[in-house]
Amino acid sequence: MMAALALMMPAHAQFFNRLVDKARESAENAVERKVEKTVEDGIDKALDPETYKQQQQEKQVQEEQPQQSKQGGWTCPKCGAKGQTGKFCTECGAKKPEGDGTWTCPSCGHKGNTGKFCNECGAKRPEANASGAAPAQRTEDAAYAKSDFVRGDEVFFEDDFANEQLGEFPSKWDINSGAAEVASLNGQKYILFTEYSGEVVPLMEKPEAWLPDQFTAEWDVYLSDDESLDDANWFVTLMSRQSNWNDIVGDITLSWRPSDGDANVMYGNIRKPDNKDGAGGSERELLLKSLKKNAWNHCAISFNKRALKFYVNGTRIFQIPNMMAPEKILFQFNGAYKYRGYTNVVIARGAVPLYNRLASTGRIITYGITFDIGKATIKPQSLPEINRFYDLMKQNPDLKFEVQGHTDNTGTVAGNQKLSEQRAQAIVNKLVELGIAANRLSAKGMGQSAPLADNSTDEGRAKNRRVEFVKK
Repeated sequence: MMAALALMMPAHAQFFNRLVDKARESAENAVERKVEKTVEDGIDKALDPETYKQQQQEKQVQEEQPQQSKQGGWTCPKCGAKGQTGKFCTECGAKKPEGDGTWTCPSCGHKGNTGKFCNECGAKRPEANASGAAPAQRTEDAAYAKSDFVRGDEVFFEDDFANEQLGEFPSKWDINSGAAEVASLNGQKYILFTEYSGEVVPLMEKPEAWLPDQFTAEWDVYLSDDESLDDANWFVTLMSRQSNWNDIVGDITLSWRPSDGDANVMYGNIRKPDNKDGAGGSERELLLKSLKKNAWNHCAISFNKRALKFYVNGTRIFQIPNMMAPEKILFQFNGAYKYRGYTNVVIARGAVPLYNRLASTGRIITYGITFDIGKATIKPQSLPEINRFYDLMKQNPDLKFEVQGHTDNTGTVAGNQKLSEQRAQAIVNKLVELGIAANRLSAKGMGQSAPLADNSTDEGRAKNRRVEFVKK
């Protein structure tokens, strides 16, 4: 046996030597990989800091998930207290969220998050704080949150072309030149100019219904970065009837060049209140920062007696402090660009201070809070209006509201009732998220049960789709 062991020793020694060599090689490779990873991370961080930050956040989420499952219990999405086992948080009293320890992102709506950051958009999990500050927002939401644009109180023209037939000329418009028809892009219908240039005008409920001296006008245009496409020029012309209804008061032109992603917005033909010509102007840098490529971009005008402001995606691009009040609006296009058209056109009568409206009626009707079609998802352009109610409630701490959601009669009674309830609750949730105490708000869905106007007309249905803040 000793002889056998003696014979085996060299073989064992060789085996162990190979193990040592493998371990040394593995260690050296690990060090090399770590060095390479550190170098790669440094390069990624320097070249694309936003992507690097998101990757690190996703990695942290993945690392936290198994650790959280070991801890047991659920984490409160309101105050962040971990290890909860009952139906309500022992720290702040918040109700246990649906699911086990998950939370829903207030920025993008993604459900089932478990870590400190949203798996979908990277937003940080909301936490309660003394200031009641809102959680992280998407870039688009942040722009609208700071915007001073608020839709007028009474919508008297609205068209998203949803009920129009493809290939037909839309029923709520007239044409002055060129040719146009209803088309569809990514599920959104719009009026498409089928010739190089054209001009259309919205048909108001009454032919003599000219623009009031305070109004807002909104519309969407599609910007593609396909370099093979031709240039685009969208014109909005404002008219007056002081001496001749065809007189131009001012015009705004948004130009887009897909070949290099350049854009410019110009205003000209400005007429002063005393009928004298005013100066024109243009803006490029601010416009480029606010644009979204391969997406619909939201444009808006706010006019108050003599001052005009122009916005793109919530960002104010320019303002004209003194001009003649327009009384008619025309929508035009020029160029061989593929997506030459408009959608989501809304024209509304100007705003009255919220408190004045509340004092006179005990309720505030707003058309400035809008949602995705058939959903309870609040559109980003609604944030300025929501901020107005936030300011009103902050300045008047005794105010309490029942938020009522109203629909038109499109769809089923049961479906409209459920949708109105969800939308009212979404508004309450948003105001609570911004810092308003939950006990000052309640939500109620009215469905189609309380129309303000005849649902047989487009204008009537537009008036019935609303949100009301009723004083409690």
